[in-house]
Amino acid sequence: MSNMNIEEKTFFGHPRALFILFFTEMWERFSFYGMKALLVFYLVKYHLFSDDAGNLLVGSYAALVYAVPVIGGFIADKYLGFRKAIVFGGIMLVLGHLGMAFEGNAATQSMTGEITRDNFALQVFYFSLALIILGVGFLKANISSLVGELYEVGDKRRDSGFTLFYMGINLGSFLATIICVWLGETYGWSYGFGAAGIGMFFGLMTFISGRKLLQGKGESNAPEYLEKTSFGIKNEWIIYGLSVLSTLIFWQVVQRHEVVSYSLQLAGAVSFIYIVYYAITQLNGKAREQLFALTILIVFTIVFWALFEQAYTSMNLFADRALDRTVFGTEIPAGTFLSFNALFIILLAPVFAWLWVKMGKYNPNTAVKFSLALMLVGLGFGALVMGINVSGLGKVAAIWLILTYFLHTCGELCLSPVGLSAVTKLSPVKIVGFMMGVWFLATASSEFIASVLANIASVDTSNGLAPDLNIAKQSYLKLFEYLFYTGLGFGALLLVLSPVIKKLMHGVDKELNN
Repeated sequence: MSNMNIEEKTFFGHPRALFILFFTEMWERFSFYGMKALLVFYLVKYHLFSDDAGNLLVGSYAALVYAVPVIGGFIADKYLGFRKAIVFGGIMLVLGHLGMAFEGNAATQSMTGEITRDNFALQVFYFSLALIILGVGFLKANISSLVGELYEVGDKRRDSGFTLFYMGINLGSFLATIICVWLGETYGWSYGFGAAGIGMFFGLMTFISGRKLLQGKGESNAPEYLEKTSFGIKNEWIIYGLSVLSTLIFWQVVQRHEVVSYSLQLAGAVSFIYIVYYAITQLNGKAREQLFALTILIVFTIVFWALFEQAYTSMNLFADRALDRTVFGTEIPAGTFLSFNALFIILLAPVFAWLWVKMGKYNPNTAVKFSLALMLVGLGFGALVMGINVSGLGKVAAIWLILTYFLHTCGELCLSPVGLSAVTKLSPVKIVGFMMGVWFLATASSEFIASVLANIASVDTSNGLAPDLNIAKQSYLKLFEYLFYTGLGFGALLLVLSPVIKKLMHGVDKELNN
């Protein structure tokens, strides 16, 4: 009887555990985006990396962050369960973010241009990134899966529960890009990175303290296996130990961009070959065509995210070097402009949800929404092109970058909410997990491609600063023009293909839009 009473207790109509997961994810995203917002500045200004090297390191790190959750999700599904995987991931994240707070000595550049760096501090930094990669790998996918476990099949509260959960993600991102960036730019990098680590600690403590509210959800599917011993050690601890040892691999790989590039290309090629093989040998008719439709959509998402993720590299450096950031006599830190994406999502997500419902039978199909997303991300760069062209010899007005974030966020809302749903609805039942992995792999690839594209706007720096404003502006103009045409071009191509893709989806598209 008491268990029934516990089960009936809700908060705002949702399981109370949802709000534990809400605040856990909010703090985890606070730490993740706070660190990421500072990362390229830390590399270029403190360790005096070139733009090329800084962009590629951010790209390699982000690619691994999106690829490793595929492995973390598999381990949680088969062995650990979501709860233990999240706790382990949280511990790794706290250690990684606190390791980032160790600055060491700043790099120096001599009159001849020779740069001297603190190699020990750099290795601590790389190892801290490896811990964060591992931590996100165990936490990111599994906490979303745990939210799903809170609701029974057919529970009408599920969608609104996920909406609340994603509000936590964006609230964490919004706060991080203001607080961590301000601390890092004003008081020192260790303060910004340290704040991210403290945020993750709060998230971990929140999750651990709310274990009772989970009511047994997210536990291991193989508890007997975890209790068994191998070589005198419990299997559960062997899993943790091997996972920690994997940081030695990530520590080295994150420093070697060519390894990340080749690995992504190989994984992408193998995945594509397997999809085609599976479609031809295991499927026929409707199921085969739906899988092909999903594969086409995933390819176009790579283009979208490669453009969208310029925010943390080229757009961040552009804001620092070429944007007029002075408001009422106070200069706003460049990274703070990243907060507009999260703010616009919080404000516009309900509007877009209402709009799709209101449009009824005129609601665009999924392929058309994806094409709109590509065009909007392209138009965002068009706004920056216009801003640079009207700025004359001075700095670019901040309103142009804010407009870019508005357009990019509108594009994100046309693509992101529908995408994961499309994966679950269009994938054959036996390979849903594999196709979800392909989705994350595509995102990882786009992160790396984004860093390569950002290098089109690389600027020669001296002691981490761009010495000539107008040379910098012309470099960014070249990149933003290229991305403007890329977004519009691929958007138009997908729009032309949309009737074919809609036909291949065999009515699932209508279900997705309702």
